[in-house]
Amino acid sequence: MKIFFGERLKQLRLDKNLTQSQLAKDLQTTQRKISYWEAEKIEPDLISLCNICDYFGVSADYILGRKDY
Repeated sequence: MKIFFGERLKQLRLDKNLTQSQLAKDLQTTQRKISYWEAEKIEPDLISLCNICDYFGVSADYILGRKDY
């Protein structure tokens, strides 16, 4: 089963017990954008992707579902 970005982002957020609003505040974006990312309606731009990876301490390969670690 392939894991997609939105699923991985949601799981990382839930693992830290964060709401979409809390994560949006920490990443300096909007709750709507977090919601759209998790629902796979839009993809993050490169800077946002890097910020997400840094925030959660994961690689881009991991969050994009290319690797499981």
